[in-house]
Amino acid sequence: MKNLFFIFIKIWMFSFLFISCSSYKKKVTPSRVYMPDMYYSDAYEPYSDPNFEYNKKNKKIEIPIFSKEKTSALIPVPHTISRENEYEKISYFISEKGLNYSKKINHSPIINSKNNQKIINEGKLLYKINCSICHGDKGNGQGILVKNEKIFGIPDYKDRDLTVGSVYYVITYGKNNMNSYASQLNKIDRWKTSEYVMYLKNK
Repeated sequence: MKNLFFIFIKIWMFSFLFISCSSYKKKVTPSRVYMPDMYYSDAYEPYSDPNFEYNKKNKKIEIPIFSKEKTSALIPVPHTISRENEYEKISYFISEKGLNYSKKINHSPIINSKNNQKIINEGKLLYKINCSICHGDKGNGQGILVKNEKIFGIPDYKDRDLTVGSVYYVITYGKNNMNSYASQLNKIDRWKTSEYVMYLKNK
């Protein structure tokens, strides 16, 4: 009985090894695919001709809405705003040329006569969340932290030679004890906040 048991174990181990061992080709090329649409993707590379075979015989991707050049990049939809808009250009030059250049920017690229009040209102909300704790609701340097003597040296906007560009620069890169707020505010929100700071200064 004991011998039969050992024989059975040997036969089982030999069978297991025989079944599990296979050629490399069989390992990388399975004999059966249960989900061929997922295993062999119909995806195509950006900017490439979409009408090509992709691991499937006689299988072509035909999408008629592609441009005449037959690339996977579609033309922009109507009224799409270009990346090369005015606020991006000014933001880039401010970042490249520094604080002195930013002081020459007296007009925000996102504001005009039609949206002036809307930008100020949105800037006010952003200012209250991010700035008023130090600079005060009125921009007089009397925020809660200053009143509680947790921080000192916060200036009154009215006493400073500010432009909307220089405010944008300081919000982006920080200055003296003020850290950068670039991680909290995106570019447009920084312009909105800068506009509200100038509103408080000129109020």
